[in-house]
Amino acid sequence: MLASCANAETGETAAEAQAPIIASTGPVAPFRTSEIATFEEPWALAFAPGTSTLFVTEKAGTLKFVDTATGAAGTVSGVPAVDYGGQGGLGDVAFLPGEASATLGGRTIYLSWAEAGQGDTRGAAVGRGKLVCPQPTACSLEGFRVIWRQAPKVTGRGHYSHRITFSPDGKYLFIASGERQKMQPAQDTAATLGKIVRLNLDGTPAAGNPMADKGGATAEIWSLGHRNILGIDWDAQGRLWEVEHGPAGGDELNLVKPGANYGWPVRSNGEHYNGDPIPDHEPSDGFAQPAASWTPVIAPGDMLIYSGALFPAWKGHALMPGLGSKALIHVALDGETAKEVERWGFEKRLRAIAQGPDGAVYVAEDGKGARLIRLTPR
Repeated sequence: MLASCANAETGETAAEAQAPIIASTGPVAPFRTSEIATFEEPWALAFAPGTSTLFVTEKAGTLKFVDTATGAAGTVSGVPAVDYGGQGGLGDVAFLPGEASATLGGRTIYLSWAEAGQGDTRGAAVGRGKLVCPQPTACSLEGFRVIWRQAPKVTGRGHYSHRITFSPDGKYLFIASGERQKMQPAQDTAATLGKIVRLNLDGTPAAGNPMADKGGATAEIWSLGHRNILGIDWDAQGRLWEVEHGPAGGDELNLVKPGANYGWPVRSNGEHYNGDPIPDHEPSDGFAQPAASWTPVIAPGDMLIYSGALFPAWKGHALMPGLGSKALIHVALDGETAKEVERWGFEKRLRAIAQGPDGAVYVAEDGKGARLIRLTPR
């Protein structure tokens, strides 16, 4: 019923709604797929901890939710205005892991988005507030305010990254900050472009950051030399991993360590779009080496490190939905090393991924009329 309602809202025909999900070629997938709903340009998925309610951001600026157990769906009002265009718009959604026992309404919610600046500039922003849900299908944001901004705002509409995650102990907020297609700022410690920042939950720089004594934006930096991070998650050992887009080739999976420099744009296993070479990563180059890289690229849209019981073979491994690759990529993590072991082709580009409370995996297609798909074992 939910899928039918969503199809009606988007003008999608019944024939289109029945389009194949899995590509007809490639290895047989160990999962079945079922369509849950459709959305307009979904960008991020996040379950409110301790619930079956999945929140979905739509790039043009709408925040929706669906109870995956009952099918009830709704919209959240009070979302900040976004600078929609290119890769920009409403970005990530996240909830504090320590509020898993709270009712849906009243818990803290974090959002990221592309925010307009003066002139023709823009940058990522992150805000937080309280989620209030007076009705099962209607929620709003109260006391929502900006707690962090990319610095500086620049021209262009690409590489915001703005993925959000919390440390496993729930004490710190980590934000992936893209280099906005400007390259050199990724090496500039006076800017937060091309960095991962570590903050207190209120958005202030966290004590103990590698350059905390420098103050300003520099005090926020946890790692640097990143390009366009679109997936970030924690393994069972409490280690942070990120996956980022390379240029023409050289997508990278990195184990994130405090103070580490991952080399962009000085080093990359890809090359510039115009064919100009970039020196490859080498153990002696002084930069942190990727745990895995891809040429041709997989164009990751997101990343999940699986921790459920439904798919035992995936536990502790990374799952990456691919945009250009139109695939779900399974990467085995072994200590500080990583290796792709499988990939399953889909009919459409995949943007986002989330793990449900029962261990089922949810993936969202990219673009207009994108399907939310549940994966369960065969």
